[in-house]
Parts: sequence; C-alpha cells; structure tokens
Amino acid sequence: MEFSSKLIEKAVNEMSQLPGIGKRTALRLVLHLLKQPKEQTGFLSQALVAMRQDIKYCASCHNISDSVMCEICANKNRNHQIICIVEDIRDVMAIENTGQFRGIYHVLGGKISPIDGVGPSQLNITSLVEKVKSGTVTEIIFALSSTMEGDTTNFYIYKQITESNIIISTIARGISVGDELEYADEVTLGRSILHRIPFEKGFKNN
Repeated sequence: MEFSSKLIEKAVNEMSQLPGIGKRTALRLVLHLLKQPKEQTGFLSQALVAMRQDIKYCASCHNISDSVMCEICANKNRNHQIICIVEDIRDVMAIENTGQFRGIYHVLGGKISPIDGVGPSQLNITSLVEKVKSGTVTEIIFALSSTMEGDTTNFYIYKQITESNIIISTIARGISVGDELEYADEVTLGRSILHRIPFEKGFKNN
C-alpha cells in the first residue's frame, strides 16, 4: 500500500496493530479522523492516554477500575460470599449484562495454557485460594469458556480448594463446548448462571 504522506502511513501502521483491523480498515479510520475537527481527534487521543495511564485493577477481584476497589466489590448490596471466576474483564461485562448475578467476581487474567507458556503462577489464582481459605466464601462458580484450557484451569483451581467447606459449581452447559463466554447471548448466559451445577458432577460427566 502506497502512501502520499509518511504521517498517514505511520498512523495507519499504528491503527492496524489493533485486533481485527487490517491496513485498509485502518486507512479508512485514519482518513475519517482527518476529516473531523482537530479537537475531536484531541479528545480521542486524550481519552486513550488517560485510560492507559490512570486505569487501575481492583485490589480484590482484579477487574478494571477507576479506583483501588472496583464498583462491584465496593457495592454492599452484592453478595460477597459468592464468587464467580472468569477469565478476563470482558466476561465480567458479559455476565453483568444478563442482570442475573448478584455476587462478586474474580478475574484470573487468562487460562492455563502450556502451549502458550501460561502457567498457574501467571494467573490470579493465589489470591483466589486465599479468599477461600479466609472462610468468608460460601460458593465458587466457575465461568470459564468451555475449552480444553478453560477446563484445565477449572480443574487446577478445584484441586486447590476442594478441601474447603464451600459449594463449588460451574455454569450450565447452555454455552456450547468450545465457545468463548463473551460471545454468548445474554439470555443463554443468564440461564447458565441461574441453573449452574455442582462442579464435581460436571467433571464426572465429561
């Protein structure tokens, strides 16, 4: 792709680094921004810089937050005895959109995947185990994607907390095996939360 401006070329190259954005799409976006008032582009760049510099991760659940504690963990109306374990922040958003869950979350930050070089020590598992051992948790809900990596991660955590006197459940398999949680429709996902099953039962059935 030939560019008449090195500035445009650099902007396109940077924009095309985003997931799902090829060079042609990046060019359309860059040219669109070029047609907008300069202050509009300034607002965008300021928002991105502020997000990158000021975003925090909740000290309790590792969700993204504007403060030390995220709004969900800080909400006294939530049931802090029930923790839903998810892979990343997109899954928190997906479940919250269902309006069916009133507990809190724990964001692992990924899934165990030896092929990708991701082991248990690289995920937020230790802090979860500490929460369970503190005695304030009554139920853990596994809500990871129904993939080999998700099931491996579920089983690893299960072995770490199985001796604790708590309910360990998993979302119902209304979510197709192999599907990513964030792409499930809200009705199906909501029902999967409501009709969760004991994790050990689901494990024995697999």
